[in-house]
Amino acid sequence: MKAAPTAQKRLLDLAQVDAELTRLAHRRRALPEHAELTAAEERVRAGKDALVEAETAAGDLDRDITRLERDIDGVRARTERDRALLAGGIGAKQAQDLQHELETLARRQSNLEDEQLEVMEQREALGGNLDHAGRVLAEAEGELAAVTERRDTAIADLDAAEAGRTRDRAAIVPDLPEDLLAVYEQRRAGGRVGAGLLRERRCGACRLELDRTFLGRVKAAAADEVVFCEECDAILVRTGESGL
Repeated sequence: MKAAPTAQKRLLDLAQVDAELTRLAHRRRALPEHAELTAAEERVRAGKDALVEAETAAGDLDRDITRLERDIDGVRARTERDRALLAGGIGAKQAQDLQHELETLARRQSNLEDEQLEVMEQREALGGNLDHAGRVLAEAEGELAAVTERRDTAIADLDAAEAGRTRDRAAIVPDLPEDLLAVYEQRRAGGRVGAGLLRERRCGACRLELDRTFLGRVKAAAADEVVFCEECDAILVRTGESGL
């Protein structure tokens, strides 16, 4: 393949731009904010789960308190009714039964009030857990927002840099012969560096030192002959820096 030395040298500009685009793509994938964001999202999920668990437990206790209050009110109402019946003058047998029922109601009310007090103490203690869970969740959500903002800023910076390099690439491509560009792109499509500068016996694409016999053939090749690195098969561009 033939290509003017100026076109081959221009290919180095394209390779440099493409290398920068590759580095930017790697930086995008390797942003530390990605891992930070995943960890922050997990903390938010854990915080929400803990808060829901605490709220569910609090709701259960609140229902127990309401039920106990209702039962206590029922016992008190029954007690007042029985006392009113006793005060109204009734037969001895009925009075004895009512007195026995009042004693039973008193024990029942005492037990219910003890149970209510225990549940209320549990609810009070759980209030601290609710407050703590709420604070933990709020902190996790704040951290998530901060990490998201840092991630978005980093991505915006990368977007701007990539847009600039893409414009640079678009300006270089028209300067290159179609056949030379096609060979270059073919190598890049295979995940390789498309072109590199020959300098100090090393290929600028793979950075390996080249064999003297091969370098002799490169030196003997015409200036417009397109040569390829014997190690990585990249287009090997010769300039005044190549030392041939």
